[in-house]
Amino acid sequence: MGRIFYTLALEGATYEGSVALIRDSVVLAERTLRAEDGESPRAVSGERLMPAVAECLGEAGVGRDEIARIVCGAGPGSFTSLRVAGSVAKGLAAGYGVELYAVSSLLLTASGARPSLPIGEYLSVLDAMRGEYFAARITIRPGGVASQAGPATLISADQLANLAMSEPALRTIGPGQRIDAHPHARGVAPILDSIVRAGPVNLASWEPDYGRLAEAQVRWEAAHGRPLAT
Repeated sequence: MGRIFYTLALEGATYEGSVALIRDSVVLAERTLRAEDGESPRAVSGERLMPAVAECLGEAGVGRDEIARIVCGAGPGSFTSLRVAGSVAKGLAAGYGVELYAVSSLLLTASGARPSLPIGEYLSVLDAMRGEYFAARITIRPGGVASQAGPATLISADQLANLAMSEPALRTIGPGQRIDAHPHARGVAPILDSIVRAGPVNLASWEPDYGRLAEAQVRWEAAHGRPLAT
């Protein structure tokens, strides 16, 4: 019998980060990273992501040489959390000598929802701050396979409310929404085939889709009246 290889998935679009170890379309181990009492949410993914990876590998008895690929939630979402998760994913891919794949975090909200979503159309949203949301339409098909219709867009809170009224069959999913859910790394499992078919990213140049500039950069540019050089 041939050797079995595994997929390691990471997600960090919100302050509730996650890790999942997957074989084929089965989640063998997973971790959800949440802030504890008195702890800054911003520190969660940065301080616990690597220990969570080690815990998942240890729980499943999987060695680093058995990892076939890394999959990372690509955003949009929290600038800080995405940057941490993206950096960890790139470091693991380089260290393990495997390819890195990226997938929309809005898609992972729907595909990783628990309980699994019924077949239908959904609007996956994440808070973009400033009274706006990152949004994408998601279709759930038989077997829990999810697909996203086009890239994420920015919509206002008023637009979100209007959509809920004009399209009552379009169920909204996201943190604090009608279906309350965060993007989760386990959502890679039911859509792994499509992720792999899309091909790996360029490990040297890939960055998550932050969706918009970091708040600190926005404030700096407003104060100085010019773009911040990169």
